[in-house]
Amino acid sequence: MNRRLTLIYWKSEKFWLGKLLEYPEIMTQGETLEELEENIKDAYNLMAMEDVPEGYLTKEIAI
Repeated sequence: MNRRLTLIYWKSEKFWLGKLLEYPEIMTQGETLEELEENIKDAYNLMAMEDVPEGYLTKEIAI
């Protein structure tokens, strides 16, 4: 399942910084916009999988 989220981003002196509009507590940086996007995806996945034990199952549901 591909979920679309909104990345808010800006350039600091050295890095691109960004966070997710829907989850403002998830924030990261990257040397390039591409690296920032990969890092924010990794940060989101880490947050989503926190406290999920190994051997988990998945199922798509309609919401």
